[in-house]
Amino acid sequence: MEYVYATLLLHEAKQEINEESVKKVLEAARANVDHGKLKALVASLADVSIEEVIKEMPVATAAHKEEKKEEKKEEVKVDESKAAAGLGALFG
Repeated sequence: MEYVYATLLLHEAKQEINEESVKKVLEAARANVDHGKLKALVASLADVSIEEVIKEMPVATAAHKEEKKEEKKEEVKVDESKAAAGLGALFG
């Protein structure tokens, strides 16, 4: 995860994202640098527009939250007629 954070930090600072720059950020944060992961990350970002990914993220997150709300609403539904009948039993 720290590799992604380093990449986002570099992107936000408008710095070039390459192996050396990501490595410097990770080392400054005293994180252990795995050169294989570093190479894979930089290679996988070669054709990615980070700005576009960031723009899409809130939409995906909001949609996911809305789905969770709907699931919770369905779980909480109570049959009011059964609840009323149960109250009647209390008072004989």
